[in-house]
Amino acid sequence: MELQLGDVQETMLIPLAIKANETLRENARICDTRAVEIVKSLGLDTSKYDKFMSHEGVVSRTILFDREIKVWIKKYPDTVCVNLGCGLDGRFTRVDNGKILWYDIDLPDTMAVRRHFYQESDRVKMIDGSVLEKGWTEKVEKGRKTIFLAEGLLMYFSEEQIRRLLKQIRDDFPDFVLLAELMPPFAVKGSKHHDTVGKTKAVFRWGCKSGTELQPLCPGLKLVKEISFNEVMKRFTFFGWLFGTLPGLKNCNDRLAVFVIEEQY
Repeated sequence: MELQLGDVQETMLIPLAIKANETLRENARICDTRAVEIVKSLGLDTSKYDKFMSHEGVVSRTILFDREIKVWIKKYPDTVCVNLGCGLDGRFTRVDNGKILWYDIDLPDTMAVRRHFYQESDRVKMIDGSVLEKGWTEKVEKGRKTIFLAEGLLMYFSEEQIRRLLKQIRDDFPDFVLLAELMPPFAVKGSKHHDTVGKTKAVFRWGCKSGTELQPLCPGLKLVKEISFNEVMKRFTFFGWLFGTLPGLKNCNDRLAVFVIEEQY
């Protein structure tokens, strides 16, 4: 099929390509056979989207996000999970416990591609639309613990857009967990030099030194912890070890931040 994607939407091909290529490696650190199938079906040339630093970053964040959401699903077995800006991510199949209710939401052009490769079920739903616009929260079941995932998303929004997104979530979901990928400010300024995003027309717009900077944007939001992707990367390669060990480089990477609503924690 011919892909017609917006600038930011094209970036979903980066983790897709990396997950597929990693899966095909000997001693693969993650397994995503659906990504392999999609890349093959699309006839995608992955060379543009799979470079060393991005590869290690995507593998690391996949390991971190999978691990963290499994912790929360174990704590809340019948939770509702909402994958914001899902792209072609297949996380549900890796973390499903047979009870959770899962929602994937992204822009219509992305979801049009996604529907070629993924199907809805009684526990997996798809929502076409922008997470910055009103209406999508009405389509998500209420009354249960809700976990929101924002992987590879917030760095493409302005601070005001992030505030708006968090307000929508806070207004409709009084008890939620947010797992978010956060980017350091210096990286935002270098989007055109990024080894893969720099090959697209997408531009980074926001970053923060600490997840505590999100707390004033959403009343009651509390940072529980932050884990640098370097903590995973340093286990696998020499460059990963450098970034995860040397004082001047330890904070030079994205990280997974976990937030809750304070009165519920």
